[in-house]
Amino acid sequence: MIIAIDGPAASGKSTTARLVAERLSFTYLDTGAMYRAVTLAAIEQNIDPSDQKSLKDLLEDIDLDLSTRNRETQISLNDRDVSELIRSIEVTANVSAVSAEPLVREAMVVMQRMIGNRQDCVIEGRDIGTVVFPAAEFKFFIVADYAARAHRRQLDLERLGEQRSLNDLINDLKIRDQKDSSRTHSPLRKAADAIEIDTSNLTIEQQVTLIVDQVKSRL
Repeated sequence: MIIAIDGPAASGKSTTARLVAERLSFTYLDTGAMYRAVTLAAIEQNIDPSDQKSLKDLLEDIDLDLSTRNRETQISLNDRDVSELIRSIEVTANVSAVSAEPLVREAMVVMQRMIGNRQDCVIEGRDIGTVVFPAAEFKFFIVADYAARAHRRQLDLERLGEQRSLNDLINDLKIRDQKDSSRTHSPLRKAADAIEIDTSNLTIEQQVTLIVDQVKSRL
């Protein structure tokens, strides 16, 4: 069974998806971490996303592995734990450009489907319910206002020792949304049959309970 949770950056979907998976004893797949890891690899090798040959070579050479430790997603890039590095400001600023490349999305979708077809999964991203698993049994689309999203992103960055103002982060999120929703390949959009949840004024527990109750009521 697949539970697809989509939505824009910092809407709360990652934390929600992880906790929903825990509550239902499903596997949690953080697709955003996968795209961030590819972005980190491209940055470290000075690869421009428009350089298709170098990008193709990169995708053929890298080895990604996801696991969960202490309730947090751990991602390994070529046997190196990059769980914190992928949340940096530099990766955040470049992930939209890298993830918009069809080569990258095609490679990640293949990996995501392989994982999802083996087990019950809660999978979050931007195109899970529309492209990766359009036949998912449950689809949710999580949104939040810019102020709430910027505050969440600010807390994430503070945990990494980075400081950004709320206004700067709001501007960053608006640019990210525009890039994600306007890209040609697998744009961010709500699936026609997805249930929308606005998390602006909800606690994590409330949004997790909303989804878990919806799933249990239909099983």
